[in-house]
Amino acid sequence: MKKVLFIVLCIFAFSCTAQEKPNIVLLFSDDAGYADFGFHGSKIMKTPNLDKLAKQGVRFSQAYVSDPTCGPSRAGLITGKYQQRFGFEENNVPGFMSAVSAVDNREMGVPVEEVTIADYLKKQGYATSFYGKWHLGGDDRFHPTKRGFDEFYGFRGGARSYFPYSDAPASELDLMERGFGNFVEPEKYLTDALAKESVDFIERNAKASKPFFTILSFNAVHTPMDATEDDLNQFPDLQGKRKTVAAMTLALDRACGKVLDKLKELGIEDNTIVIFTNDNGGPTDKNAGVNYPLSGTKSSHLEGGIRVPFLMKWPGKLQPNTVYDYPISTLDLLPTFYAAAGGNEKELKDIDGVNLMPYINGINEDRPHKTLFWKKDARGVIRKGDWKLIRYPDRPAELYNIPNDISETNNVVAHHPEMVRELFKELFAWELTLERPRWMLKKSFEKVDIDRMDEYRDQSKYLNGESKK
Repeated sequence: MKKVLFIVLCIFAFSCTAQEKPNIVLLFSDDAGYADFGFHGSKIMKTPNLDKLAKQGVRFSQAYVSDPTCGPSRAGLITGKYQQRFGFEENNVPGFMSAVSAVDNREMGVPVEEVTIADYLKKQGYATSFYGKWHLGGDDRFHPTKRGFDEFYGFRGGARSYFPYSDAPASELDLMERGFGNFVEPEKYLTDALAKESVDFIERNAKASKPFFTILSFNAVHTPMDATEDDLNQFPDLQGKRKTVAAMTLALDRACGKVLDKLKELGIEDNTIVIFTNDNGGPTDKNAGVNYPLSGTKSSHLEGGIRVPFLMKWPGKLQPNTVYDYPISTLDLLPTFYAAAGGNEKELKDIDGVNLMPYINGINEDRPHKTLFWKKDARGVIRKGDWKLIRYPDRPAELYNIPNDISETNNVVAHHPEMVRELFKELFAWELTLERPRWMLKKSFEKVDIDRMDEYRDQSKYLNGESKK
């Protein structure tokens, strides 16, 4: 009898220990404008669920992605390292037909030797899943289920309709795929369908008392501009793309709310880390997203291209309704999650992110990053402390003190020649550590990006959007 009791107690103790690992939910939007959330002051967008999340956790005022475009940004997040270090420098994959490279179409992707965030968490006993837009390689060897994720329902490419396809799309990579090779189109508006999948995964693993990690990788609010009639009707005073992106944002918020409500319903929200963030700045020209007070848009290295909304909630571990003001990066998600899951940070080799928890909680009062870098082709950026240097191929460099000039309107490069020289050297030294790009775009596309930056630099012009009044 004593032996049986001992075994029962051991099983109970093991079960309790396993449940101590926090669940991890990453809510990840696509191409959202920095200004287009209530928690960032929008009076047009309706984001009540995300606004509530902001009050329940920490809002990061200077959160950055590692690239101002979808694919490279995701490659950095999922590996915790600058994607240029493994040659994922140029634009999106797969099948970007303007690429000029020996590695084309489906062969483009995050190299299989790179360890992903899901690989690390599986070693800690987590069930892992990925729902939505993948965009990290079209070939079978790059598939999410071969990169550490137990479950997948999404599409391998970078954009698709929000409604079910009745006819075959131009590319198989746009089709919704359940697991590996089982193509099943959604029965409803895609943003809602992805939330349903994530909620089901959460419910199954909560009942099994198994810690879980899920990435809900929305394609909202990326083009095409698709919205339901009901959501469009919520914005009678808007028109055009601004009306549609408002409706798409409402659906995005609703989907996030379904996940958050399920965590509460299951009684596991106190043991769940929830992050909401975005892949790059809003493309004002494409979806009418607005990044004010930041300058610029997606694909530029101005703040509007690389600074993103970022919320983090972990009850009992993080002070609710607070703001963290030092710069962080989505590169930090991998080490933060791994450490929270009980992993030894010393086991993380060759990454550029840091565990954010000691910094957020004030144990370490230093900046998480003294220096951050960005690069695409001839353009390069270094942010060191409060100073940011941008190097261009077609004009002199620009220097800004970001806390004092968030809109990057006062270029002080002529006043700090020694600092400019120092930052140039440090940027170049970092570039010497990088791998050559595995694929490249035609040079004409660099001009497209720079012209786009110039056209949409002043975001204040787009803040109110297209209105019927």
